[in-house]
Amino acid sequence: MSKRFLKIIGNNVKFLRKDKNLSQEKLAELTGYSRNYIGMIERAEANPPVDTLCKIAKILSVKPERIFIVD
Repeated sequence: MSKRFLKIIGNNVKFLRKDKNLSQEKLAELTGYSRNYIGMIERAEANPPVDTLCKIAKILSVKPERIFIVD
């Protein structure tokens, strides 16, 4: 994925996480990923597979496509 698209994904994950009043630590705990990995996704430093993004979306109670929306 392009860096621009990774930034969109990261910003959306961060926005949705904060909207649910979850810390990176809590989201990491709920998903089974490390806090560091969640942070890397939010900072566009990781290129997560679609199944990872689907798992995050499920925990955040949103449809997976919400993570890909360009605002």
